[in-house]
Amino acid sequence: MFFQLVSTICGALSELCTIRSCPAATGPGKRVYFWTDGCGRRLNCSAPLYIDYATSYIQELLTDELVFPTMAGSPFPSGFVFLVQKIFLLLFRMLAHLYSAHQTHLVSMQMQPHFNTLFTHFIIFSHSFSLLELQETTELQDIMALTQIHTYNSHPPCKHNEPAD
Repeated sequence: MFFQLVSTICGALSELCTIRSCPAATGPGKRVYFWTDGCGRRLNCSAPLYIDYATSYIQELLTDELVFPTMAGSPFPSGFVFLVQKIFLLLFRMLAHLYSAHQTHLVSMQMQPHFNTLFTHFIIFSHSFSLLELQETTELQDIMALTQIHTYNSHPPCKHNEPAD
């Protein structure tokens, strides 16, 4: 669900997020996101290229039966949690770029309420299931404050191996 929603917002802004307008994949505070290729090299790429790499990578994982098995009783891979955390990190970086570089576009296109709702649900879900490191999200504390997201300070993450009360 998050992948589809983030992809939809990226698609809506694709004519505004170009190689010319966004020559680097940046987040708040001019933080630069690098893509790591299959050989482990860090690539400095434009935001549209970073988003393309990220969405292609995530789509590939989501459709891989070895990563997300659809047959009952099929095992998940040993690195499953790591892969899900990687997906959430990439989605977060895409959202961070859209927020920092295209906030005025989101407002002018009347998409900001939708973005804020998606972002709020995304952060709460990712923190509830420990899918993002807290230090990764500190760069967007301002939007989290605006949308009144209270994460670890007021709601500790779920414990996956304990039954709920």
